[in-house]
Amino acid sequence: MLTEYMDPSLVTFIEAESRDEVLKKLVHLIYQAGKIKDKEEFFNAILKREKIVSTGIGMGVAIPHAKLPAFDLFFIAIAILKKPLPWHSLDGSPVRIVFMIGGPDDKQTEYLQLLSRLTQTIKNEEIRKKLLNLSETNNVIELFETI
Repeated sequence: MLTEYMDPSLVTFIEAESRDEVLKKLVHLIYQAGKIKDKEEFFNAILKREKIVSTGIGMGVAIPHAKLPAFDLFFIAIAILKKPLPWHSLDGSPVRIVFMIGGPDDKQTEYLQLLSRLTQTIKNEEIRKKLLNLSETNNVIELFETI
């Protein structure tokens, strides 16, 4: 289940003016929750990945991610944006939902399974609509528990 990678302390509802501001706020949230030790290293790894190809996968969703040797376990941080932001998405649509994934660089199979499950889940338009209507962190986790 995706919820094994989620934690209410990693769910946020934010307003931001740019993609990089969203990324910084999410990295800070992850740092505050104790999931990462080096904010700069993780942020730079996220940006490096973003430069290869946009993580805006379409449908108003982005999945920025980075794998580093310092991690033992995968985690998913979720940001629901108060207003859509440009993200150079594959379909050109602005982003409102961001799933930031971090984890170890030596567990490729688990990573691909996690990414696949997440992508399959968010292809469901009903789930995306429900996410955008939530305002409590616990409700976001509960939504994923029902999937």
